[in-house]
Amino acid sequence: MNPPLCPRLPIAGWVRWPRLGGVHKHVLSLTLLLVLWPSSASTHDPSAWGGLFRSRDHGATWVPANQRLFVGGALVLAISPTDVNHLLLGTDSGLLRSRNGGRDWTLEAPALLVGAVFAVAFAADGHRALVSTSLGIFRSEMENSWHEASAPRGAAPARVIVRGAEAGRVYLAGWTGLSRSDDWGRSWWNTADGLPDGPTTALLVMPGPVETLYAIVGGRIWASVDGARTWASRGAGMSTVSVDALGLDAANSAQLWAARADRLFRSDDGGASWKAVGRLPEANITVRGITATEEAVVVTTDRGLYRSIDGGDRWALVIENLPAHLEAGPLVRDPVDPATLYAGFALVPSPELWRRAAEHEGALARVSLTSLVGSVVLLVLVVLGALAALRWLGHYYLSPGSSARATQMPRDRRMEKPQR
Repeated sequence: MNPPLCPRLPIAGWVRWPRLGGVHKHVLSLTLLLVLWPSSASTHDPSAWGGLFRSRDHGATWVPANQRLFVGGALVLAISPTDVNHLLLGTDSGLLRSRNGGRDWTLEAPALLVGAVFAVAFAADGHRALVSTSLGIFRSEMENSWHEASAPRGAAPARVIVRGAEAGRVYLAGWTGLSRSDDWGRSWWNTADGLPDGPTTALLVMPGPVETLYAIVGGRIWASVDGARTWASRGAGMSTVSVDALGLDAANSAQLWAARADRLFRSDDGGASWKAVGRLPEANITVRGITATEEAVVVTTDRGLYRSIDGGDRWALVIENLPAHLEAGPLVRDPVDPATLYAGFALVPSPELWRRAAEHEGALARVSLTSLVGSVVLLVLVVLGALAALRWLGHYYLSPGSSARATQMPRDRRMEKPQR
């Protein structure tokens, strides 16, 4: 009995390699080299991406607040003043809402709120909200019900939207200008009179018997106690230091914090005077957010998230469970529990996304000529390789002795009955 024969596999046809023409050999070889080129692979690390992270212990330890959702960049966060589990998260690809403190998220109005969301704020009732994309300012009366709001010229993309102390009051720092609304975005009026020329890069409202609004314009701190009608400089003690960020102390409403590069300042009299209290461990660092309690001072920077437990004298870079290789952005404290903090990280830094939106820079503008040419060459090689492979397969199967009948198993041939 003859041993059973194995079916003829197409891979055996590699012995017909000399049949291919010289050009096809080279194209197919190069294509196979590109496909089979070895590359490193790594397992997924939840802290390797951007997103929102939460701490329950004044910034000592952190956990992801969007575990079941990929977020390339968390750009801005708002917490409802009536329900701390109600969150609005502006990302690089839309607006997300959570009703359970970040365990679950839903995408809001994806057909209207397109692209990155740069600013968001809740009204005092905890339901209405305002957001800014690169396309405009949008207003909601209820959950997932959004429409474009009237906005002053140069409002979008906004840098900051801040709720005022009075019901319906909101301040908006656009890419140019500073505006105020007393009817939650239905109408606006300019409040930049008295401020130097230049964009308002930060806004902060200090609650109290008299609402105090702080603004950073041209790297200097300005304050208003009459609803942004008039302004006064509040930078005594900082000399010529250009300020990046402002923050409040959770326990002391008269205490303010400010940062510029690696230097940290504190004011104990509502910003009237300032004193240097420490330095961050890296020079030329950019601070994005500051928050403080008696237990710790936490800052988000373009080098990650830092924490100090001695009032800013010594600092530690917090890297456990955080994407330390990414720039940290928004830093928001829970209005009810001072120990709870939220911090956002982004694959593409928020200032860069904002710049692209303000300059109306499209995706093609970020593609270099070298990468474009390389992509075209690779595509051409893959197409030529595929054509060469198809031609080789055609020669193989259509050559004499390679018909479908020749590939039949001996058992199949024995089962055929001879015709008489």
